[in-house]
Amino acid sequence: MTELEKAVEAHCTKFNEAVRTGDWSPFVATFAEDATMAFTNLPVGPYTSRDSIATAYAEQPPTDTLTIESVEELDRDTARVRFEWDSGGPGTMVVRWRAGEVYRLEITFG
Repeated sequence: MTELEKAVEAHCTKFNEAVRTGDWSPFVATFAEDATMAFTNLPVGPYTSRDSIATAYAEQPPTDTLTIESVEELDRDTARVRFEWDSGGPGTMVVRWRAGEVYRLEITFG
């Protein structure tokens, strides 16, 4: 497993744990202070700081966990992740890390 795949796995594990516990703090702490999170096909966001990402998860927390289907390395810091929601339905996210923190996250459902 590559370092990038390990980072993806850790990111998704923290996400799933947050869904199960309702505590988004450990997950949100993995984002850079100036991170951006955007959705390509939902009328929400983009969120342009760790604080705004934390607020988004607090106000509208996801209720479903996910399972990684594949990880494609786009460059040494960026991965395209195909996943399946555990209640059904596909998704894709592009995650970029900077200095060990999530710097950009783009999520597409469907």
